[in-house]
Amino acid sequence: MVRIKKEPSKTISIEDVARASGVSITTVSRVINKAPTVKEKNRKKVLDAVKQLKFQPSVFAQRLATGKSNVVSLVIPRYEGIFYSFYALELIRGIGTLCEALKLDLLLHLTDTRSPLNLKGVGGIIFADIIGNRQQLQEALSADIACVVINNLVEDLEVNSISVDNAGGAEQAVDYLISLGHRRIAHLAGDVVTQAAAQRLEGYKRGLKKNNIEVRDDYIFKTDYSRGQARQASEKLIKMDNPPTAVFVASDSMALEVMAVAGELNKKIPADLSIVGFDDNPSGLYGPVALTTVRQPLIKMAEESVKKISLLMQNKKVKPEKIVLPTELVIRESTRSIKP
Repeated sequence: MVRIKKEPSKTISIEDVARASGVSITTVSRVINKAPTVKEKNRKKVLDAVKQLKFQPSVFAQRLATGKSNVVSLVIPRYEGIFYSFYALELIRGIGTLCEALKLDLLLHLTDTRSPLNLKGVGGIIFADIIGNRQQLQEALSADIACVVINNLVEDLEVNSISVDNAGGAEQAVDYLISLGHRRIAHLAGDVVTQAAAQRLEGYKRGLKKNNIEVRDDYIFKTDYSRGQARQASEKLIKMDNPPTAVFVASDSMALEVMAVAGELNKKIPADLSIVGFDDNPSGLYGPVALTTVRQPLIKMAEESVKKISLLMQNKKVKPEKIVLPTELVIRESTRSIKP
């Protein structure tokens, strides 16, 4: 029979359970973590004490004791307007939904890319792109933590990556504009420090070159993905002496800014300028005209990352895969044929 002295209300610790049951802290820990090596009489003493003291074991402590954790950290490089970002919100939605279904706890970490990550108690990490935080990825890998990188094809490290065929999607957009008769095609690029923007720029150039169209530097406008810089670039583009008849834009939000500027300058879409975006952001349906765009499978990429990290957390010896998901051209109202 376990005798428990009543004390003033306080947080019950594992030490209190050990004292009340007359066994060591180690024995209590083994009972809580369901170790098979505990004598039955001691197990009963501990369970009785746990019940009477209404002790709630620390989930974190249990994970440390067992060496297992079901915590998945989603690391997103922090940037202005992240919580207005279609990309970020879709990833959080897709990853969060599947984590809940698989009984994984999701920890969101917005990183400034310079500070080291707190890896304590984390079972796996999903890196949403690598933008200046490669060292964080390498530190996690060195600590033998299961890692998956999304939206970035990491070819030189032994890590699983799930990315999008950005170059292929961009090339498909340019091919489509050329099929409509356009030869003066501009590009509003995103921040080329990101792999996605750099690949979309490369796909744009590739599409022109294979169709024997000159790549003109004055038709390429590099931005930081913001609508402010998209506006500045749009004004320059539309006011050129020999303006393009079409533009491929690296994101839908910037494409919508091009539409807005065109309207302000009395240009009609697509009569005066055909536009193709990239993302398939639902907001593209509600502009002056519905936006033709390249759909990237963000939800699928998010869900695949959770499936992969779950497997890795169970068996870290799984051979790393480099998965590249295809894009899809979605044709709407913002483009037109200029063939004679």
